[in-house]
Amino acid sequence: MQPFTLQEIQCFDAVVREGGFQAAASALNRSHTAVFAAIAKLEANLGVALLDRSGYRVDLTEAGRSFYRKAQALLGEMEALRVHARQLAMGEETYLRVILGDTCPLHNGLQLLGGFFSHCPNTRLDLHFETIGGPSERLFEDEADLILHWIDKSDQHLEWIDLGTISFVPVVAPGFLPFAPSQLISPEQMRASTQCIIRDTARNTPKTNFYVVEGASQCTVADHAMKKEIVLRGMAWGHLPRFMIEEELRDGRLLSIAGQHFPGTDIDLVAARRRDRPHGPVANRLWDYINAHAPICG
Repeated sequence: MQPFTLQEIQCFDAVVREGGFQAAASALNRSHTAVFAAIAKLEANLGVALLDRSGYRVDLTEAGRSFYRKAQALLGEMEALRVHARQLAMGEETYLRVILGDTCPLHNGLQLLGGFFSHCPNTRLDLHFETIGGPSERLFEDEADLILHWIDKSDQHLEWIDLGTISFVPVVAPGFLPFAPSQLISPEQMRASTQCIIRDTARNTPKTNFYVVEGASQCTVADHAMKKEIVLRGMAWGHLPRFMIEEELRDGRLLSIAGQHFPGTDIDLVAARRRDRPHGPVANRLWDYINAHAPICG
């Protein structure tokens, strides 16, 4: 067996992913002839047919499927090596962009970040606040290095550290409803009452609906602190994080209406960053620091 090159493996990977030589050539910005020749040379050097060309769409042979699994692992290692090389070349960052999401307890989040950045005098913390879909959108638009919020954990572009669970409870002030609060309250009953919701700071992604009653009047606010004041004053009802309203629930200033139709929700709070982007030395130390101090909430 003759040696093969990384370029040949990349061409093979592109043909499999794109389903044909022409599409692979376009994806690699190379000529059809060059890609075809690279695959032919790879097969000749290996002494085995990797692709079945008999159909309309190029497919893998049994040997090709086995080889492709190994090839993907190799390409993954090469990408990790390139990322590591870029990290080494970056040097220490002059600033890090961190976003606190609306689900992150402010005291806990700031305490976590403060404990780290107090020992990094040469790196400035560029801290922002975003709500609902905003934190993840900033991350994917390369406007943030790290977020403390919830994410779609099935997204393979992200890695995360679990920080705890945040419970949201639907609440009203005493006397707000024209009927007695109960666990059987329906959306139809709540449609006549104003609902307070957080303004989503996502600019381009679809808005997320967290138990918003369709057709009801809405009061929109920028954060949960303002939302809590609105609900306490009997101006609207809404879902609030339990850590913010424990005292009010105990002394009766707020009443839970959690039940069959408004069960509340639990959200996994995480620290998240892009898996497919290089991270400098300070960013990596921050990541290790967060991992060592997690969880930060119950």
